[in-house]
Amino acid sequence: MRKQTIATIAFAMLGLFMAGCSSSSNSNSGNINGNWSASLTNADGSPSYAFTTTFTDAGSGGVAVTNFSFTSNDHCFAGDTTSETGSFGFSGNLNGNVTGTFGMNITTEFPNGATQNVLALQGTVSGSTISGTWTLTGGCTGAGTFKITKP
Repeated sequence: MRKQTIATIAFAMLGLFMAGCSSSSNSNSGNINGNWSASLTNADGSPSYAFTTTFTDAGSGGVAVTNFSFTSNDHCFAGDTTSETGSFGFSGNLNGNVTGTFGMNITTEFPNGATQNVLALQGTVSGSTISGTWTLTGGCTGAGTFKITKP
């Protein structure tokens, strides 16, 4: 009877261990989910743009971008409707830390077919920080670095 009890306990512990491994992997993919704040600086180090948004893992390398709002004023995006798309590629997701590549495009939607502005961000994710470079093309141009964090 003692061997049967030990075997039962060992089997139960193996089940808990396996459940812990699978939930760790699932919770890591959710770390991109949530509210984020971005600060973009020009190549000379001066402030350029700032925005807040919500990212949600959309699966297959996609990131759903919702609740997007510029918190800085700039004529390149003032009063214009924008669309936002994002991508995320895992390069590792162990111990609850999200790491990988990140991309995001913010595009103005001008009426009457006017030239659009496209703000493109490319960077890397490490935990609750995304950092990299940005470029602005279209009617407005620019470039610099950015940092996006979870508040």
